[in-house]
Amino acid sequence: MNAVSPIVERRYRQTPLETVQKQPQIFRRISRKHILPGFHLTLGFTIFYLSTIVLIPLAALVLKTVTPTADFPSIYHVIGHVVRVAFDLRSLDSYRLSFGLSFVAALLDGFFGFIAAWALIRYSFPGKKIVDAMVDLPFAMPTSVAGLALTQVFSTNGGYIGQVLDEWFGWKIAYTVWGILIALTFIGFPFVVRTLQPVMADLAVEVEEAAACLGANRWQTFCRVIFPAVSPALLTGIMLAFGRAVGEYGSIVFISSMIPYLTEITPQLIIIKLEEFDYVGAAGLGLVMLLMSFFIVASVNLLQHLATRHRRVA
Repeated sequence: MNAVSPIVERRYRQTPLETVQKQPQIFRRISRKHILPGFHLTLGFTIFYLSTIVLIPLAALVLKTVTPTADFPSIYHVIGHVVRVAFDLRSLDSYRLSFGLSFVAALLDGFFGFIAAWALIRYSFPGKKIVDAMVDLPFAMPTSVAGLALTQVFSTNGGYIGQVLDEWFGWKIAYTVWGILIALTFIGFPFVVRTLQPVMADLAVEVEEAAACLGANRWQTFCRVIFPAVSPALLTGIMLAFGRAVGEYGSIVFISSMIPYLTEITPQLIIIKLEEFDYVGAAGLGLVMLLMSFFIVASVNLLQHLATRHRRVA
């Protein structure tokens, strides 16, 4: 092992740039950090993958919103049409419904996903493997099949649960906002559970026992020991569920009646614009959703970074 002695390393730190340039061997020894080769190959593959799957489609979406067409001969006409479509009352109401219901569904996923992950990690019970496999059901099931199944379950006309809720309490789930919320919660639930499980598995039970020995009750142990340890993973799972719910269309098209200003989400409005051959308007709606999603994700990541930095300082 070619290790640099502390004296040479200290001289290297105190040496001016001209002297460093005259000592390439020492510079190579100190700057070499990676043992396994392949940095350039892996970095190139990563950039190629991100460009092909993410950057190029997003760039095409932005380019579509500023490219003149036969109906809009100049860039001013294109931008004017995009602004009119993206900020009319129907679009604004779809934004409110899409992002609002997605946020509520992500919070519900975070609450119930935390409970499910805790039960699957900390307890043993009959049928545990079956329950653990059922968590991945929204992953394996096509979204259209999930929407159709939820509609059959919560419909007031022959639905198993929906008919009972309608007769007993007068609650209507299918073809309402509540049906959309249930569908969004259903598809985002596995993201929270699968994100929390590895973190909870690494959280030793001895930590809770030590907190109990120091006089902490169960609520104090949860608030000061368990929750701070799993909160980054929980926040990540909630954001994954939120991002999945914002762009969902297949499961909602069946359980939603697609009534404008009532149950029409933005992905449905984009499909309507495409069916009307208004590709510029559809691209404008997609661009607005992209910018809003990026702003929300960036804000959450910033808050998570600040929280992690605060814990390190504390």
